[in-house]
Amino acid sequence: MNIIEAKNEIKRSVEIYLDKNEFGEYTIPVSKQRPIFMVGAPGIGKAAIMRQIASELDIALVSCSMSHYTRHSALGRPVIKTRDFDGTETAVSEYTMSEILAAVYHVMRDSGKREGILFLDEINCVHETLAPAICLFLRYKTFGNRQVPEGWTIVTAGSPLRYHKSAREFEAADMDRLKRIEITEDFPVWKQYAYEQGIHAAVTAFLEINRQCFYSICSTAEGPRYVTARGWEDLSAAMQLYEKKGFPISRRLIGQYITDEETAERFGIYYDLFQKYKADYRIGDILSGRGSGERIEKLGKADMEERFSVLGLLMETLGEGLRNTVSRERILQMTAKALRSIKKAVKEDQIPVSLLLQEQADGIRRFLRERTAANNLTGRERKEYLSVLGTLTEYARNLDTGDLKKDFEKLKKQFVRETRQHEKQIVQVKSMLEEAFSLIEKAWGNHQEMAFFLAELANGADSMAFISRWGCESYFRYHQERPAAEQEQSLTEEPGMLLAV
Repeated sequence: MNIIEAKNEIKRSVEIYLDKNEFGEYTIPVSKQRPIFMVGAPGIGKAAIMRQIASELDIALVSCSMSHYTRHSALGRPVIKTRDFDGTETAVSEYTMSEILAAVYHVMRDSGKREGILFLDEINCVHETLAPAICLFLRYKTFGNRQVPEGWTIVTAGSPLRYHKSAREFEAADMDRLKRIEITEDFPVWKQYAYEQGIHAAVTAFLEINRQCFYSICSTAEGPRYVTARGWEDLSAAMQLYEKKGFPISRRLIGQYITDEETAERFGIYYDLFQKYKADYRIGDILSGRGSGERIEKLGKADMEERFSVLGLLMETLGEGLRNTVSRERILQMTAKALRSIKKAVKEDQIPVSLLLQEQADGIRRFLRERTAANNLTGRERKEYLSVLGTLTEYARNLDTGDLKKDFEKLKKQFVRETRQHEKQIVQVKSMLEEAFSLIEKAWGNHQEMAFFLAELANGADSMAFISRWGCESYFRYHQERPAAEQEQSLTEEPGMLLAV
């Protein structure tokens, strides 16, 4: 299965393991909860989906790379204790707490979450002195003489033998106690993730044209040569910062992330072409309604590589606008929730607005600390909560009247002003979408390029969230029916009604 299918399967497994009966006991007893064993090539995204699952289920996450643990750090150190057995004192061996289990208890304490995922990566690559203890752990969920706390699902991951020299197969008796999930690389699935994360358009466009370059690991006389999803993502992040600072994107830089020389060279050549297409077509101008007939005519005569490159540039420019707009909507929703709480407190308790803003800001800081301690906060979620925190802090700075009603009215005006700006952003992005459809229609008609563009929009979480909420007539025209609209009222409709005192 691909990484998204694996994520959904693991998420369902965690949910059924956490299900409780009417007595508050786990429906599937802990002793019967099979640890999950993911098998997949390195850099495919196994660790990344763990954080996503923990975030979506709002549970904690502890991640450990087992190839770095020794027997003592994993099991704990043996200590001699004196115990009384039938009136006779006897020296017995016990263990200090495992570093792994200690990490679980630290996270439980700091996050306040009693349930979570214990993710043990490279489980089949542990040192040979630790291997027997790992087999016992997978059977009985204990390290030394201490058990994994109830409510914690064990998820493990390993690489196939061909990718790791120290990897080993588990015995049949051990495998019979695991829930095995095999994962294969899948570019179309990764591409959805790439759009959500804002991966550099040159990367996604190059891989769309050269899918055989997405993933490969091989051994050569000079050592291993590898191209992985992780490598492409990390290269993308470096390229974006290099471009921002005006640094050149060299073959040497590419080779630091993509170690297969042929693939790195091909991408380097393509990147130079991509930059030329970017300068020639000026996609930002076209999406702003300033496209020239000359550029459109040139596009109509372009070869397939150039066409897909321009489509990649379209998706990059649109993707940024779509991501920002969807995130801004979530930020405004969270801000509105905080302001509704403030409005209620002002009316009922006559508490100063500045103090109420401080309470809301402190609540968000506490929430961020707990989610950070639980290791289940995605980068995008963190940015959105920090934006809300910044907004509330800015609101507090601008209050100086001391009059409750006047202060709240000032607060409301600031919020309404922000929603109006958000409305303008929505209109702008909708216009950009329509211009993109117009460009494709004029340059290539309703052929494979249009089908590709529609598929990219349909597979993007942000594009579909935007279109479902705010619409896009050209998209509906080609798909013939509107996607199910979200039922929740959009903030941009009546912000004043939400905050009326």
